[in-house]
Amino acid sequence: MPTEPLRVVVAKPGLDGHDRGAKVIARALRDVGVEVIYTGLHQTPTQIVATAIQEDADGIGLSVLSGAHMTLFTEVVELLREADAADIIVFGGGIIPDADIAPLLERGVAALFTPGTSTQEVVEWVTTKMRPQRGARPTDATSLTVG
Repeated sequence: MPTEPLRVVVAKPGLDGHDRGAKVIARALRDVGVEVIYTGLHQTPTQIVATAIQEDADGIGLSVLSGAHMTLFTEVVELLREADAADIIVFGGGIIPDADIAPLLERGVAALFTPGTSTQEVVEWVTTKMRPQRGARPTDATSLTVG
């Protein structure tokens, strides 16, 4: 793990009200020294991207169990590109059918973790694939339109 702690926003986009998995991942990341910002439930993609930019995050971890992963994950990636913050790595987890994994990876989601993935596997991926990016991008998220 790099000497400067990673900073990761863990978010629950959409109307999904089940956040146990997101909290388990947030705690596991925190326990290995990652700075975690948990947004809470029912966040819009715009709110998540604004939080990540304001918090100068290195990554965003999304959790979706509602089946809206194709729309929500894609919108987060697109908003990051529009905000010139595509260096923020997006990863996600939840109930994601195998057929949806390749299209999401092609759209810019860096990794997907489905049921049965251990927390250790997620922690190892985050701590080996992400690098601190702080100060490399503007921190002004006011141009984003909250949806």
